[in-house]
Amino acid sequence: MKKVILSFLLTVVFAVPAFSEMKDMPMKDMSMMEHGEGHGHMMEAANMDRMGDMMGMCIEHADKIGLTDDQITKLKPLHREMQKKQIRFKADLKIAEIELMEIMEVKDFDLEKAGAAVKKIAELKTAHHLEMLKDMKEVRTSLTDEQFNKMKKMMPMKTGMQKPAKRPLKKR
Repeated sequence: MKKVILSFLLTVVFAVPAFSEMKDMPMKDMSMMEHGEGHGHMMEAANMDRMGDMMGMCIEHADKIGLTDDQITKLKPLHREMQKKQIRFKADLKIAEIELMEIMEVKDFDLEKAGAAVKKIAELKTAHHLEMLKDMKEVRTSLTDEQFNKMKKMMPMKTGMQKPAKRPLKKR
């Protein structure tokens, strides 16, 4: 257990300085990172944003997907709630990361406090991810198979869980 925490902390030790340098980045660079062009938690956050974007796209293109008025009425409040959750998550995550940086500012920082801060960050991410998945499950259960397939064609999921593209075999 200590080895796991230590290896995770070492990862954070090297990641936190990189994160702290981001505060001096131009807004253009920050927005690119928030949209999935960065690494680490920003990629995770971008993937969570994509879930809300997918729902927004469903509502925006309701006619193309074939959503009924009842489906739209059900999806709009869900979409707003997902947007609120995403904003709260980003704020809570940023605060937790700042707290971790504060702990690590001193040369001989408290390893237990840093470990607790890292766990808090992981718990925030996990809880948020599960909430977003629950919301997406609810959205998808309100769609017919045909509507779901139309939605997927409009905005394919780009996650690490996606099947890799098939590549032709090289001839030897």
